[in-house]
Amino acid sequence: MSGELSVLGACPLDCPDGCSWVVTVEDGRAVKLRGNPDHPYTRGALCVKVNRYLEHTRAADRILHPLRRTGPKGSGRFERISWEEALDEISARLRNIVEEHGGAAIWPYQGTGSLGYLQGCEGVAGRRFWNVLGASKHWLNICSAAGSTGLSLTNGTPGGMDPENFALSRLILLWGTNTLTSGHHLWKFVQDAKANGAHVVAIDPIRTRTADQADQHLAIRPGTDAALALGLLNVVLAEGAQDEEFLAAHTQGWESFREEILRFPVERVAEITGIPAADVHSLGMRLAHTRPTAIRATMGIQRHEGGGTAMRTIAAIPGVTGDWRHPGGGVAYSTSGHVHVNIDTRDDLLAEPVRTLTMTRLASELDSVRCLWVYGANPVGSTSDTGAIRRELAREDLFTVVMEHFPTDTVDYADIVLPATMQTEHADLHAGYGHLYLQWNEPAVEPPGECLSTTETFRRLARHMGLTEPSLYDSDLELAEQLLTSGHPSLGGVTLDRLRKEGWMRLNYPRPFAPFAEGFPTPSGRLRFPPPGRAYVAPRSVREAGRSPYPLTLITPASHVFLNTTFGNNPELRRRAKEPVVLVNPADAAERGLVSGQRVRVHNAGGEFLADVEVSDRVARGVVASPKGRWPKLSPGGANPNAVVEERDADLGRGAVYHDNLVELSPCAGS
Repeated sequence: MSGELSVLGACPLDCPDGCSWVVTVEDGRAVKLRGNPDHPYTRGALCVKVNRYLEHTRAADRILHPLRRTGPKGSGRFERISWEEALDEISARLRNIVEEHGGAAIWPYQGTGSLGYLQGCEGVAGRRFWNVLGASKHWLNICSAAGSTGLSLTNGTPGGMDPENFALSRLILLWGTNTLTSGHHLWKFVQDAKANGAHVVAIDPIRTRTADQADQHLAIRPGTDAALALGLLNVVLAEGAQDEEFLAAHTQGWESFREEILRFPVERVAEITGIPAADVHSLGMRLAHTRPTAIRATMGIQRHEGGGTAMRTIAAIPGVTGDWRHPGGGVAYSTSGHVHVNIDTRDDLLAEPVRTLTMTRLASELDSVRCLWVYGANPVGSTSDTGAIRRELAREDLFTVVMEHFPTDTVDYADIVLPATMQTEHADLHAGYGHLYLQWNEPAVEPPGECLSTTETFRRLARHMGLTEPSLYDSDLELAEQLLTSGHPSLGGVTLDRLRKEGWMRLNYPRPFAPFAEGFPTPSGRLRFPPPGRAYVAPRSVREAGRSPYPLTLITPASHVFLNTTFGNNPELRRRAKEPVVLVNPADAAERGLVSGQRVRVHNAGGEFLADVEVSDRVARGVVASPKGRWPKLSPGGANPNAVVEERDADLGRGAVYHDNLVELSPCAGS
């Protein structure tokens, strides 16, 4: 290849914006990356993290060749081997495990490192191969499971508003979401609405950079969001502002839910949530008399013990107000429910039904596993109870294979490491979960070293093991064609040829899109209100407040410079992030004699991590916050906030509880 070439692609990372991008290639080398200016949602902009993506692909610590462990597990000591040697050892070990323990002793542990339908988690990459071996299934519950389950119970799908329709909204509730850090492209549509007079409210335990730009910030007690939703609806009922026509035509369970709402008057809700009663009432009045109202609630809101119910009840709000009938009204959580591609993992290849192992239960469910295969994931950096995970990964009878780009904490425990391609080096199909576009990622450059894509790795391993199932050898283009054969009307006019030429296509939905104006994808065609007694589930941090030896509720919001643990090793982004901090309210700091800059142990019975105090009124009394995303081995003390997160399920979907943890702060010796 010579000269300059522009290659259309898409960001693969775990962010709702799913950006379309353009890679400039000169003489076979990617020299520039920019957001696609022609894409209606990306509008030419990438985030501070992804702006450094090309630099990241060329990082000095990139894994370029297969590796075999030479030191103790956890030491990170390896020797370079050939692909042939790696495949020989893997094939032999997998055969032995299947013969001695059965295929279910294999756990393919896949994360959200890529949201691709070919290479990543959205298409369950590699599942056909695992089905031939009879491996256990993997429940990827770490991110959004509780909220998606709650929304599906109410609406029949986690899909909701088209986020572009926020430009039409008159009242916008940014509920448990820091838009300017996690999905900043929505902000353009919020600004359009503000220019037309919309009122914007940030509901968040932290006064985030988004809250700074909103018209109002309500500092809610973590995990009490469903109570606030009920309190706001209590005001709507007092005003007689419920949409009786919509309720009669499109909902079920209204009378019992109405009684539940009446159990949450403003004064009680103020006591539960920590929000002044006057503010609850004022927002309730706005909600009662402002159409359309849009609610943006993303994944952080449901990472506690009552998280599924919280989303279930928030989703009920536009059912009461009738906002679903209006473009610019409703709830936006994830648009993935509107994407109907044909994900054929070929479960017919399983000889018998197999168990499903749960992502956030890695430590406790590993004891019956003999092979852990990690791809698109860094569980030692991202999963609950990292101390217990490390102890399990150190087992000599556990054969661990990690497909990775960089030497993460998880790689340190691998027996075999396989070098993986990055997004500019392979083909993939994407759909952002914050918009309604399908996007094609064309490989822009050749992979460096001996890196292979996920699909090619499994094709080579299947061939090495002598597996004869034809579908294991489908090419990337064949897999992409299969994805587009669902026959769903949303794919009308969408072809792989067009995607490859144009880079992206909008799913076949109208503009503006009001998904539930005429009904819901439930068996009855109606929105289902939460049943009596199930509209608010208090998280443990609320139930045990005042009784636990650990009096502070820790929340771990997204970092502005890391995306989960992706980029956690990038030198420039680490420099910008500075040292780990924990935000502490002035009153809580004074009680403990803590000052800004002082290093503390953030601890509970499960573990601890170290951080520097930042005394700030951005968090309310009783709440502390420390951003996620740091690699433990690059953090002081060798741990990040997940060291104090329990293996514990949310109420629905077995979701994670990263924001439902009680801790104490203690000064480090000598600080």
